[in-house]
Amino acid sequence: MSLSPAPKPAVPAGDDRFRQAMTASNIGMAIVSLDGIWLEVNPALCALLGYRIDELLGHHYSEVTHPDDLEISRNLVAALVNGSLASVDEHKRYLHRDGREVWVQLNIAVMRDEDGAPQYFISHMRDIGGERAAGLALSARAEANGAALDASQRQLQLFADAVSHDLRAPLRSIESFSALLSERAGERLNETDRDYLGRIRAAASRMTSLLAALNELSHATRTELRREPVDLSLLADWVGAELQDADPSHRAQIQVQPGLQVEGDERLLKLMLTQLLHNAWKFSSQGLEPGAAVRIEVTGAVEDGRLSLAVRDHGSGFDMRYAHKLFEPFQRLHGPDQGGGHGLGLAIAQRIAERHGGRLLAQSQAEAGSTFIVELPVVAAGGEDAHA
Repeated sequence: MSLSPAPKPAVPAGDDRFRQAMTASNIGMAIVSLDGIWLEVNPALCALLGYRIDELLGHHYSEVTHPDDLEISRNLVAALVNGSLASVDEHKRYLHRDGREVWVQLNIAVMRDEDGAPQYFISHMRDIGGERAAGLALSARAEANGAALDASQRQLQLFADAVSHDLRAPLRSIESFSALLSERAGERLNETDRDYLGRIRAAASRMTSLLAALNELSHATRTELRREPVDLSLLADWVGAELQDADPSHRAQIQVQPGLQVEGDERLLKLMLTQLLHNAWKFSSQGLEPGAAVRIEVTGAVEDGRLSLAVRDHGSGFDMRYAHKLFEPFQRLHGPDQGGGHGLGLAIAQRIAERHGGRLLAQSQAEAGSTFIVELPVVAAGGEDAHA
């Protein structure tokens, strides 16, 4: 594109030192009339757009503005003139003399007289084409890496599901035939043989439990969130009743504060409460005297739009020096004889809390019980946590 020279317009009076600085600047600068005519331009602006000074002076800015940005430019100029905008700081496109688009960081300020009436504009244009290209390339690489990661995770998930499915059949066989052997040959086995058989059955049972927990961790990580109002008090009562039904040998005193509500995925939040209350039940029921009750309290408080939900037990507790291991998969602070499980329950609970934009904390004292605190936003922000 070529611009024909135009008669040099009258230039508003100003400070010569400003014009000297404008000429020496390596950032494109211009003085523009209120109706959009270039009154002065500096060499850096000419180099940016590929024109001589005399080819720009007297012409309207729209002649070198990208067609897709013309409406934006008109709206910005109007807002500056009527005072609704004090200045402009935008990314905009112009057209180089050879026809290619030029991306600039555009800063415009309106100069006014002593009475506040607008006189002319001062524009600064900084070439951001390189930065934008680098940003687009980085974004493309990130998108490609994200797609590759998603594909890898899907493949890993399919593999995990297949392994889990294929392992269940032999485990069921081990459990079934071990039970039959114990029932039919139990009297003919000596004490050592019965011990070996018991260990086989216990190991198969633990493996089955571990596969179920791995599936739950996968579910907590990959399933799509369906946000809705959730009554956590109702869910906690529900989980407490399930625990009591599963272990009728222990009486229970599970106190749940009513009215604990958040927005989230009800299925995942129930799974989170199941892990936390099961953990509390397990370490509260160890070593209880006959007739004693498992005591668990579920309470909460809202502050600054976040609910702090506390699940407190009166069990064995743990040494806080090892608290950093609590939420790592397969990490156990207690052995099987102390109630230790597969080491995935708290990892599942933490993952669900993080996906809801929250976090899971722990407080404990050995032999005095533990409190697990889930901090959740009361109202969902509309998406998952960015770092989850």
